[in-house]
Amino acid sequence: MTAKGGVPEPVPAAPELDKRKAFILATVVYEYVATAEPVGSNTLTQKYNLGVSSATIRNEMAELESAGYLVQPHTSAGRIPSDAGYRTYVDRLMRPEALRTEEKRRIRDEFRAASRELDDVIEQTARLLGQLSHNVAFMIAPARDTQTFRHLQLIWLSERAGLAIVVTSVGGATQAPFEHDPSVTADDMTRASNHLNARFAGRPMREIAESDVAAALAESGLSAEAGKTVQDAFRLAARSQEPPALVSTGTQHLLDQPEFQDLRKLRSILRIVEEQKTLYELVADSMTNDGPSVKIGHELGSDDMAECSVVTVPYRFGDGMVGLLAILGPRRMPYARMMALADSTAQSLGEHLSGADLV
Repeated sequence: MTAKGGVPEPVPAAPELDKRKAFILATVVYEYVATAEPVGSNTLTQKYNLGVSSATIRNEMAELESAGYLVQPHTSAGRIPSDAGYRTYVDRLMRPEALRTEEKRRIRDEFRAASRELDDVIEQTARLLGQLSHNVAFMIAPARDTQTFRHLQLIWLSERAGLAIVVTSVGGATQAPFEHDPSVTADDMTRASNHLNARFAGRPMREIAESDVAAALAESGLSAEAGKTVQDAFRLAARSQEPPALVSTGTQHLLDQPEFQDLRKLRSILRIVEEQKTLYELVADSMTNDGPSVKIGHELGSDDMAECSVVTVPYRFGDGMVGLLAILGPRRMPYARMMALADSTAQSLGEHLSGADLV
């Protein structure tokens, strides 16, 4: 069987589907994603070279419906994919898709000009992904409790004033002013900074105890008053009670989707997008994945999100820092394209952050 009009042919059938049913299911998904209209046997017969009669296709579609892969929204209507149908398509029938050359170029150019500050580059990436996907895009920053110590800088400001700056692997810079004895020089502060940097470089912030900092400061010869301020700066930098920052953009794209013309349904989805904690909980388990993953409809665990799907890809940089990049849209989304777009953006973001001198 071949397909007309550039429709990608499916890979070999899923174990429980023969070749014809697999092709019909893949074609129904493709057609429904493209048109947002239930797909009937006549449409498949007229548009695709299936090599069998409309009656045979109708029977095959009825069997796919009985098996749970398709749903008939109205008695006289064609059929649409169910969650199971989309899942089978994504996992077993869909061919990977490559981004267009101009899209790759745009992503590359965006990161060449991107900010060197973590919060800014995450916002820029979310905005870019929303524009390219025409869906809601959201980014989760690396959790604070995964960050590592990058360096300490003690700055001599005057004969009695100094400034402590603790920088972590996510680019966070915690500043704390302090007073010091007039006998302390700028060279003394540099030596103390170097001593602590050698002691703690690369260590997870959550593993650096205040007693460790106090001992290192005592060895460096820094005054107790200045040492207390440095300890405070370490403690503030290591705070992990706050949830990871989440940035979302592109909610206006939901208005373009026929699935979300019901304003009550749309408001429920927008409320979840706005409630960052809830949105984070829907996808947090994807942080440990190695590549793109998809949650479809009820797999998101929320009735309000039953008409949605989310494509997620972790991005990694530095000493094991992990955040998450995601695209949220209707179940009727072009999954291969969204996965390629999310994966390419995540790779470019990770490369940018690994090479950036974050501040």
